[in-house]
Amino acid sequence: MKLYNSLTRSRDEFTTHTPGRVEMYTCGPTVYHYAHIGNLRTYIMEDVLEKYLRWSGYDVNRVMNITDVGHLTSDGDTGDDKMLKGAKREHKTVMEIAKFYTDAFFADCEKLNIRKPDTVVPATGCIGEFIKVISSLLEKGYAYEAGGNIYFDTSKLEKYYIFNDFAEEDLAVGVREGVEADGNKRNKTDFVLWFTKSKFEDQELKWESPWGLGYPGWHIECSCISMKNNGEYLDLHCGGIDNAFPHHTNEVAQSESYLGHPWCGFWFHVHHLNTDSGKMSKSKGEFLTVSLLEQKGYDPLAYRFFCLQSHYRNSLVFSYENLDNAAAAYSKLVARIARLEDKGSIDGAEYSRLRESFKAAMDNDLNTSLAITALYDVLKSELSGAGKLRLIADFDRVLSLGLIEAAKKLGADKPDGDIPAEVSELLEQRKAARKEKNFALADELRDKIAALGYAVEETREGTKLRKL
Repeated sequence: MKLYNSLTRSRDEFTTHTPGRVEMYTCGPTVYHYAHIGNLRTYIMEDVLEKYLRWSGYDVNRVMNITDVGHLTSDGDTGDDKMLKGAKREHKTVMEIAKFYTDAFFADCEKLNIRKPDTVVPATGCIGEFIKVISSLLEKGYAYEAGGNIYFDTSKLEKYYIFNDFAEEDLAVGVREGVEADGNKRNKTDFVLWFTKSKFEDQELKWESPWGLGYPGWHIECSCISMKNNGEYLDLHCGGIDNAFPHHTNEVAQSESYLGHPWCGFWFHVHHLNTDSGKMSKSKGEFLTVSLLEQKGYDPLAYRFFCLQSHYRNSLVFSYENLDNAAAAYSKLVARIARLEDKGSIDGAEYSRLRESFKAAMDNDLNTSLAITALYDVLKSELSGAGKLRLIADFDRVLSLGLIEAAKKLGADKPDGDIPAEVSELLEQRKAARKEKNFALADELRDKIAALGYAVEETREGTKLRKL
């Protein structure tokens, strides 16, 4: 398997520290609000990667953090505390906010067929680990105390900018404009490990430490949670491309300084989901959630299909027109699978050839677009219905589009005989229109279906088709 490694900036043969086993870490959400679909694109692609590794025979241990303390909105260790901001917005405690949005995040993941990681750890559950690692960094001379806070000293590193060849003058404070310099820092790239002097007087979550009452910085949590649950050698670290600097850069700095050896071999970064006006973000008001897509009549798995049609290292442009095209293609795909009959013997040679085509696509830097092409190739092949269904189910262990389940459901609703793909597509569009309460469009679509020889009937069991 060849995978683009942000550390080497090249497509490398994927290897692990322990043969056959993958220690995998993915950056989790900051649970102060709902995840938007741009966030969830990253989790979808990480899910595909994990499932493909398992499909390929690896034993995977996947760990993820939940940021419920210490994440400021600025890369310069300034700005609003996101958790405190959410608590003020909803007049709840920070922990009430954290629980509500953690549950909401995993509910969205379930709708998108994203597997829950083997280990999920909230930052508030690892305070002792943070203090232990920070104390060691102080003892080794990689950290210092200034102004009541503990900072990591980046001048002690041979190389700090590991993912990109940044010019230092381009990073005077952080990657965002309007960030004020922290006068306590010895170097402009130093970052906070522990706060005891916070500008937030009403900071709700604080813990006793050797340096006084305070709370951890954001960057320290992922290092400590991974080292505790993945061990000293991490094979694969995943996250959004916007986390490469400074978050992942700082993780490497503190982890390798603490351990005394290289920490993580592969870094997997998913690029942004953009709108016509740029990167999707909560602060811009372009706040599209899974629930909003459902309210508009979209199956969440149609959004997953939309994401898989593009390579994870390409920015993906979201529009309702693009999503409509993906939803229509997904419906047609399900309809074609629903028409297959589980009969016939399986041609072993053809079956193996088609499976190798899928594997070659995924081995090629997780090329999900080509993997979907391999799925269509199965439908066009000379395999029996039984062989096609078996192979589609096998591919869907990785793609997780719910294809067999959706096809069975569609098959249970159809009248005797095959339904033309055009009729199935119109029926799905009509269901979406009714869900949006667009009854004029629903009536128009019903008439189009009738013109093709089928009557639409609404029953207690749901929408039924009857051949005229």
